[in-house]
Amino acid sequence: MRDDLQDVVDEVARLLAAPATLEDVDFTLVAYAAHPLEDGDVPAMDAVRTRSILGRGSTPATRRWFEDLGIARARGPLRTPADPGAGILTRLLLPVRHADRTLGYLWLLDGGRTDPADEGDPALAAAVSLAARAGEILARRQEEDDDGAALAALLGGPAAGRERAAAALAARFDGAGVALVALRPAGGAPPSGWRPPAGAAVVGDEVAVAVRLPRPGDPRPAGAAAAAALARLPAGSSAGVAEPATAVADLPGRWAQARSAAAVAAVVPRLAPVASWAELGGWRTAAAMAAPDPAVAPLLAEPALAATAEAYLDTAGSVARTSAALGIHRQTLYYRLARITALTGLDLADGDTRLLVHASLRRARLP
Repeated sequence: MRDDLQDVVDEVARLLAAPATLEDVDFTLVAYAAHPLEDGDVPAMDAVRTRSILGRGSTPATRRWFEDLGIARARGPLRTPADPGAGILTRLLLPVRHADRTLGYLWLLDGGRTDPADEGDPALAAAVSLAARAGEILARRQEEDDDGAALAALLGGPAAGRERAAAALAARFDGAGVALVALRPAGGAPPSGWRPPAGAAVVGDEVAVAVRLPRPGDPRPAGAAAAAALARLPAGSSAGVAEPATAVADLPGRWAQARSAAAVAAVVPRLAPVASWAELGGWRTAAAMAAPDPAVAPLLAEPALAATAEAYLDTAGSVARTSAALGIHRQTLYYRLARITALTGLDLADGDTRLLVHASLRRARLP
């Protein structure tokens, strides 16, 4: 979306042959066109544009000066005067509006060439249309930011704000099917400069994305959204997709599912890089455990034996398949199984013991 805004600014600057700057209604810089530096007729650059670009916005004093000119009420192009004493050049202002609200300002240092009242100027008319397009984009971004803030509050914020967040999201999704996606960046938190998907929320070191589903029971669009988001994250990142929900009240529980699926995708190659809760199978039991059972601790201290036990349990206790998977002789496998029993006191021939050990070994591999 921000690339769309940059395209708008660049095109307005081209149409009116003047350096352009887009700021939101709080005078925070959103995008700007390059200031020509080649020899010839170089447009002037004043202190206001310099501060906006270098400081990513304007000062409170500058904001007050322009707002006193009535820019927040402007519905069409407006010429703002120069103030030589303050280092301010004249500007052409194109209000950026949507749904009868002012959302930002497109400024052009045009040296006074353009008449804002000239309705027959085709370049100005095209620029005004682009300013309206910028208003649509800023309005959508505002909605997405609001959705992300509500999602963050619902999933990880203080209890006091969750009811308001749930109400906001319920109004947004209006009973539609929603699938939660958990993005788990490799190496921890999202990298600097990374842009989250629309409506996403950073919750701890993970990113939650609520994906509206065209058909309530079909989570495939969420899987596609997860794959697209992973393409912009470091290699080794993973994602999990929860079961679809139709009630906002179910989203915290679905977030636990999505997080578990992302954690499993990070360590199980056949499920990587995007795993869904529905396909986790026995990994659900492991993911639900707070930690491996203490009885398995001695086995975890012996990596070779732990890997043997997991391979043995993965093949349902088949000696032939386990030996083949590990590339060892059957007698070596029998020796290791005996060592496991001697080390832990656990008999892998017992069904309950197998379940406990298998889930604990898998839990130990999860982040």
